[in-house]
Amino acid sequence: MKNNKTVFLIILVFAFLNACKQEPKIEVQQYSIEQFYKNIQVRGGAFSPDETRMLITSNESGIYNLYEINIEDGSQKQLSNSTQESYFGIGYVYDGTNRVLYSSDKGGNEINHIYLLNEDKTSTDLTPDPNEKAGFAGWNNDRSSFYYVSTKRDARFFDLYKMDTKNWKSMLIYQNDNGYDISGISKDEKYIALGQSITTSENKLFIQSLDGKIVKEISVPELPGNYEAAEFSKDGKTFFYITNADKEFSYLVKYDMETGERTTFYETNWDVMFFSFSWNEKFRLIGINEDGKNTIKIFDNNTNEEIEFPQIPDGNILSASFSQSEKLMRLTVGTSKAPSNIYIYNLENNELKKLTDVLNPEIDETQLVSAEVVRYTSFDSLEIPAIFYKPLDASKRNKVPALVMVHGGPGGQARVGYFSLVQYLVNHGYAILDVNNRGSSGYGKTFYKMDDQNHGEKDLMDCVYGKKYLQTLEYIDAEKIGIMGGSYGGYMTMAAMTFHPDEFKVGVNIFGVTNWLRTLKSIPPFWESFKKALYAEMGDPFTADSIRLYNVSPLFHADKIKNPVMVLQGSNDPRVLKIESDEIVEAMKKNNIPVEYIVFPDEGHGFVKKENEIKGYGAILTFLDTYLKGEASTEK
Repeated sequence: MKNNKTVFLIILVFAFLNACKQEPKIEVQQYSIEQFYKNIQVRGGAFSPDETRMLITSNESGIYNLYEINIEDGSQKQLSNSTQESYFGIGYVYDGTNRVLYSSDKGGNEINHIYLLNEDKTSTDLTPDPNEKAGFAGWNNDRSSFYYVSTKRDARFFDLYKMDTKNWKSMLIYQNDNGYDISGISKDEKYIALGQSITTSENKLFIQSLDGKIVKEISVPELPGNYEAAEFSKDGKTFFYITNADKEFSYLVKYDMETGERTTFYETNWDVMFFSFSWNEKFRLIGINEDGKNTIKIFDNNTNEEIEFPQIPDGNILSASFSQSEKLMRLTVGTSKAPSNIYIYNLENNELKKLTDVLNPEIDETQLVSAEVVRYTSFDSLEIPAIFYKPLDASKRNKVPALVMVHGGPGGQARVGYFSLVQYLVNHGYAILDVNNRGSSGYGKTFYKMDDQNHGEKDLMDCVYGKKYLQTLEYIDAEKIGIMGGSYGGYMTMAAMTFHPDEFKVGVNIFGVTNWLRTLKSIPPFWESFKKALYAEMGDPFTADSIRLYNVSPLFHADKIKNPVMVLQGSNDPRVLKIESDEIVEAMKKNNIPVEYIVFPDEGHGFVKKENEIKGYGAILTFLDTYLKGEASTEK
């Protein structure tokens, strides 16, 4: 008996030692919120006329400004020095000067204007009407003029204008009296493509001659679905569009303008996201949304052979464009462990060159985590895809708290990519499950429509079951799980805290809807063309739908909230008005629920200034450490 006990103890000792060997303690270098927001965000990438430089948008200065990159050596020059408003680059003016076009609004109010940045660094507002919302819509064939859409004539609808870059005079070329969405113009200026929203999952697509004499419906009435304009061929004989009519996923169709013949041009088992030609149609580019990340395919348009180019590990190609000579290609590529960088691909010698390096050099990329696509089963056995971030030191011995994260929308998609806030929280010991609840895009039109007229119910249960999935993981502290989201995800956060008050220990609501009746009645006037479609999905607040909208609005049921909530809001948000957050915060305070509220007076629907991101997102960690992890944060 004694020997048996000895043997048993020896076995236990060896088992323990073996377990320790299999699960070594990982030391993680933690970084401050300031270090994470020393990362640089870059956007755009327009080639100069001589293709030696590139116009980009960067927030290196603290807010977004205009920069120029030398393509040969990667050196950068700051072109604008705004300290109040963010500037977003459009492109160079092709007139022998160094002038560029850019877009900007006021404090995030989304009333964008188009500006000319002159060589002396002064700016000229090319769309100066104070209530005019304007958007760049492309260059004409010889780049002597550009097209833009504007609400100058009618605040509800976008008309199409053309502006000459010699005298900066504009002329109306299409008056939009029917609330269509202008989605393309042919190179010969004979035709425009027009979309008409029916629901958020169905629309009609038309081609109309600019003289108004010819109108062709491209969408097929017997085959309802999404129809999106992609590209007119340069000779005007062919039109390409993307649709999911009669299929689960979107595919590319070629339409003969003379005969009306349709041919499926490209199809795969994921959504085709975009399609374009190079300037003289030497190449064609197809973007595919493949399980939460973009891949692209480039083809020689004459031989139809696919062009191979080097793969970027963990790379998610967010956008791409060709230079006018068709020798170079700009790629904006993100990974889950670093912000998006700009690359140049030389189509003649197959060289791939990285032009930017935006990750703060103080941060060791090996201390960050790669995103993983996972799937779990919801309450009704529906499979839910999600993007998962596991802290490096999470283990059975070191269980970590977790957050269910919910994307914006409705109809958005959690995607593989870099978000400093996510990596910051994971770096400080929080696992994050970024869910693609039913109603998300990217997983077929049936999945996309599953939350219509059902928001805050089945889609919310998908989030609750995301929590239950996290509880099955041996390295997650099952008692310390919260929920976080922005915009529609902020609504889902508040709905979870209100209608499932015992499920999540905390909630972080980033400019989320709390009163659907008000939000749907006060949408911006420039959403007029989309309003009926939005009402068809969400419910019409002026009808009997108002009863259901009341029932799923957290504000009217705030007495059910039990656990701490943090709210972040921009004062100038035109989509989710500040009063939405004011009222839910006041209701929680009235009920003695711990609530923290941060308002940014110079932000809109999304935060773009680094100082605000540092303040707001740093406060999220402090809040989570206090109310979820249960320990005070050391962050300053």
